[in-house]
Amino acid sequence: MFQALAYPPATRGTIVLWGLLASAPFGGMTWQVLHHLVGIRRLGFNVWYVEDSDRLVYDPTTYWPTTDYAPNVAYLAQQMARVGLGERWIFRPPAQDEMCCGARDRAGLRHLYREADAVLNLCGAQELRPEHQAIRCRVYVETDPVASQIGVALGHRPTIEALAAHHHLFTYGANLGAPDCGVPLLRFQWQPTRPPVCLDWWAPTVPPAAEAALTTVANWKHTGRDIVWQGETYYWSKHHEFLRFLDLPSRTSLPLELALGTLDEADRATLLQHGWRLVPAVQVAAPCAYRSYIRASRGEFTVAKDQNIRLRSGWFSDRSACYLAAGRPVITQDTGFGNLLPTGAGLFAFTTLQEAVEAMAMIAQDYTRHAVAAHDIAVEFFAAERVLGDMLRHIGLL
Repeated sequence: MFQALAYPPATRGTIVLWGLLASAPFGGMTWQVLHHLVGIRRLGFNVWYVEDSDRLVYDPTTYWPTTDYAPNVAYLAQQMARVGLGERWIFRPPAQDEMCCGARDRAGLRHLYREADAVLNLCGAQELRPEHQAIRCRVYVETDPVASQIGVALGHRPTIEALAAHHHLFTYGANLGAPDCGVPLLRFQWQPTRPPVCLDWWAPTVPPAAEAALTTVANWKHTGRDIVWQGETYYWSKHHEFLRFLDLPSRTSLPLELALGTLDEADRATLLQHGWRLVPAVQVAAPCAYRSYIRASRGEFTVAKDQNIRLRSGWFSDRSACYLAAGRPVITQDTGFGNLLPTGAGLFAFTTLQEAVEAMAMIAQDYTRHAVAAHDIAVEFFAAERVLGDMLRHIGLL
């Protein structure tokens, strides 16, 4: 499955990655971590993966919170072995300060922090504790912009302290600071980055089947993460945006399918009534199933969070980057990413229903052209070695 074992000598130093691979063992999260790990290793670094957090752990089969972390450790070991890094991971069980699973014990983990040239905090997954002060270079890699920047602007002390504990801040909000971006930027300097993808894992093989749909994978509804800024409420949950385009299946010849989680029966009935195909997200939650689902699709149609749309953060999805790498065109709601990425062939940014319809018509008319263009965009802008190389050069490690 993976072509990850032909690594160069690890002569450029040691980098630790913090993430959510074991504690949130969902397909998209797993690929996110593996792309970062393998991209860094392919650049010639000795890379380690560590989870050192007291956060909730989700069972890799049921996807419910659990206190039995043994299946999560087994899942982590399996994924790391698949990419040739089976001896380069450590998992500290939640609330067990002196115990570690994996290649080193607790003392070994502390030593790893001292010897590391940098530690990357992917998604801000790791809460920082006093022993992490021994790390000489702490790098925050934000995958969901807006909340932290507004938190700083509102003077939210925990957010400010968490960010201030890092030496470098990177964000998928690549449009931050642009004239058309409404995200406030106070106190901290953010560097733009993009989702890295190991292109060979997604390389196009065969064209999609005749009945293949434009698809996406998403959670339908979230609560409790909306943000109020300057008297306006900015929404997190994607269902608000999907409902704006409810009639889309009747306006296009291409089938549309959503692999959704957190979907109740009433909303399910509404979507089916309007012509959407539906798949339970749990069916594509495993990494192999997630990858196969994307590669079997005609392309992606998806929406973004209202927070990123109205404030034009420039956010771009790591899932969408995988579609592009698989040579599958992407039609996604405009967040301002068109200021940085080419659109109109292989990748389309839409605001209105009509713009989405027109993008689908273009793909249907000349699918081969748009499939090639999609892959070309992935090569130029999302190749893991290029994206992570730029990041590591900025912090002085390349």
